Amino acid sequence: MSTKLSNGITVPKNKEWKSEDWTLNHVADYKPYIMVDGPGVRCSLYVSGCKFLCPGCYNVAAQNFQYGTEYTQELEDHIISDLSHSYVQGLTLLGGEPFLNTDVTLKLARRVRAKFGNTKDIWAWTGYTWDELITETDDKLALLNELDVVVDGRFVQALMDLTLRFRGSSNQRVIDVPASLKQGEVVLWADEYDEI
Repeated sequence: MSTKLSNGITVPKNKEWKSEDWTLNHVADYKPYIMVDGPGVRCSLYVSGCKFLCPGCYNVAAQNFQYGTEYTQELEDHIISDLSHSYVQGLTLLGGEPFLNTDVTLKLARRVRAKFGNTKDIWAWTGYTWDELITETDDKLALLNELDVVVDGRFVQALMDLTLRFRGSSNQRVIDVPASLKQGEVVLWADEYDEI
């Protein structure tokens, strides 16, 4: 059974939260052509529903699994069309919790890979830590394997740092997924702009 920490964050036991038990296939928002949810111009899908309930969450409305509208084939087709522009670098999955909405996020990620291969990158933000994800359910592992970068860990208000790029609190990490899976340990994403 999940536990609630003194800082108010809910933490699940391994494989306790299953997408099929929670997802209602709702999305809180879809934002094409934005430049804040990862590098370059991106198309960002915000799924609905999260059980971590981090105090200070910037998207509290999206914690509700019933929030927003139903994910449709029409929306998916629209996202793929938006991604087809050469100036769009990739897709970002946020929420809510992408790993508790794999009926939506895994389906979309697989379609992006089938259509664009590795010419478009896929990022996701999650409340799960890397160590939690790699021992989770098959659908979560399948989604992880489609990603290029995952920003892991619960948002911790006491560790909030507005100077950090692509993360809200210093406990969170920006992880290079293929390199981490290959090496069997966390490899941080190398930001090309840090070297300029």
